[in-house]
Amino acid sequence: MTTTAQPYREVVDANGRIYRLGETDIDIMGCKRKWMVILPWIGMMGISSAEYAFASAEETLHIAHSWSSLHIFWMLGVWVFFQAAVAFPAGKLRESGKLPARWAMMLGAVGTLIGYLSLAYAPHVVVAYIGFGAFSGMGAGMVYATCVNMVGKWYPERKGGKTGFVNGGFAYGSVPFVFLFTGYMDLTNFKWVLVAVGLFLAATVAVSGYFFQDPPKNWWPADVDPLAPSNDPRAQRALKMNPPAVRQYTPREAWQTGRVALMWFCLLCTSGVNIFGIAFQVEIGQEAGFAGGIVATAMSLKAIVNGTGRGVIGWLSDRYGRKRCLIFVCIVLGLSQYGILWSANEKSLLFFLIFSSISGFGGGAIFPMFAAMTADYFGENNNASNYGLVYSSKLVSGLAGSGMGAVVVGTWGHAGAFTLAGSISLFAAFVALFLTQPGRPKSTTSTGDPVPIGKGTDS
Repeated sequence: MTTTAQPYREVVDANGRIYRLGETDIDIMGCKRKWMVILPWIGMMGISSAEYAFASAEETLHIAHSWSSLHIFWMLGVWVFFQAAVAFPAGKLRESGKLPARWAMMLGAVGTLIGYLSLAYAPHVVVAYIGFGAFSGMGAGMVYATCVNMVGKWYPERKGGKTGFVNGGFAYGSVPFVFLFTGYMDLTNFKWVLVAVGLFLAATVAVSGYFFQDPPKNWWPADVDPLAPSNDPRAQRALKMNPPAVRQYTPREAWQTGRVALMWFCLLCTSGVNIFGIAFQVEIGQEAGFAGGIVATAMSLKAIVNGTGRGVIGWLSDRYGRKRCLIFVCIVLGLSQYGILWSANEKSLLFFLIFSSISGFGGGAIFPMFAAMTADYFGENNNASNYGLVYSSKLVSGLAGSGMGAVVVGTWGHAGAFTLAGSISLFAAFVALFLTQPGRPKSTTSTGDPVPIGKGTDS
């Protein structure tokens, strides 16, 4: 694809924010911007099984390598730790131009392959911690941060639904591998199964990432007036319910507003509950006496609804406001933990599947909410770094949800652990009430009521 430079102009709104107008997506990269939704979605599916299908391989890995179950759950926690740890530095490198999106995806593909090779051939559990936990986690973090932030840059006027759709790939891309690891992989074939999966997923990430391209800083779609977006009803509603950031915040400035800390804590709570459910839903289902195939079905439903729910809640947040939808999903996630525990105690298969699906919806929907909200609050130019700050809460939540979750289960049993998880998510909903967009009056941003964008001038 070849493109030629096109003239553009910069418009400044009443808050001093700059919008770069005049260039279309085809002018910039030679194709429609919808490809910067489709390709990141494919890339996200390539890394999803490492988190969402890993628990399904626990029994085989435990027997094949003689690794304790505690080691395996902590391994998942280490993976989540490194996945989150790389988000901020990768974002800084991306925004400085030192790490193009294409190369970030290539590094992610290499890390993905190393992770599966380690699970197949690690001579000692420490090698698996390094290969899968560290390298695969960092690779997934590169891919996740690149894909999610790519969408926000190309769709600044209605990022919720698009971000949710791409984010959904991180969940339902794991569905076939849940069944593969649960129903087919065993002690006789686990090595070649893991290697084949690793090669396939690494290729998926690399091929999709090869075509990635960022728009210029401050870019805004040429057919949407940022000062009076009346020509596009969808953009008009989305911008009224989720007005763009009053200016482009650096990570330091974003942190000084106090909103990053609140978002960090909310994501810490909810993502920890989500990871806990991923790690221990198989175990509580088996304890309830449900067959392995049924438990795999429950996990698959959880992943499908998790992924689909990300797109749905993103679309709803464009219509009804990001904050309202965030509070809603925190409550749903919390109540569903009580439901899973109750259905397992009652040995009710139907309700176990229902509450597993609801938990999947709540656990998945939180991530596009925070990704889109970060851009809404602090702007798109530094979104990779700013979201990296928020997303770094998974440094703690991954270890807490998986590793510490195992400790809590061992001490209090599933009843105490799932009750605690539900309560934590409900507390996160309470904390989310205090989130407001920096730079705008609280009377307009705290309720999610429509906010006028304001007039501006050419620069």
